[in-house]
Amino acid sequence: MIGGLNDATSGEVLIEGEKVKGPHPSIGMVFQEESAFPWLTSLENVEFGLKMTGMNKKERRAKAKAIIEIVGLSEFENHYPGELSGGMKQRVAIARTLVMDPEIILMDEPFGALDEQTRVILGEELLRICERIKATILFITHSISESVMLSDRVYVMSCRPGTFKKIIDVDIRGPEVPQPFPPKGLERLPRRSGKN
Repeated sequence: MIGGLNDATSGEVLIEGEKVKGPHPSIGMVFQEESAFPWLTSLENVEFGLKMTGMNKKERRAKAKAIIEIVGLSEFENHYPGELSGGMKQRVAIARTLVMDPEIILMDEPFGALDEQTRVILGEELLRICERIKATILFITHSISESVMLSDRVYVMSCRPGTFKKIIDVDIRGPEVPQPFPPKGLERLPRRSGKN
């Protein structure tokens, strides 16, 4: 419903006062399932959405390369999905969403199919990315540790029908997330401010 893919059964979803009636340019999505186009390289996959908006090749390539550097795939930008690990494929999916500069990112168990070590590594990278891009992320997970690690607020849901059982503000914070930014070219990306 937040992503505009289903109609709300009651109430409404608003983004800055505008009702969400379908896919919205301010909302990006990352799914659990493999979603990279197998016939495109990592770079071409990340560029795809920008190409569909009509952005010229030089601009979209520079923006895609900057995002690929953020997710740690610079050495693999010319590789096809079949040549990448599961974690790398998810980085491509995350980069493809980030490059569109969404204000809200919906992540539906994006690390669910990955091994525990890769989940932790990508979680840490996601925290770094969040610090940089200042987007709001709604992250769905079955992992309690992952929800605590990645969240400011956790909504615990019941089984069907899904209702909120509890809302928990996460007020534990470890050491500050390291900031090896901005990668070359990233300074051209818009910056947001404000609490997410």
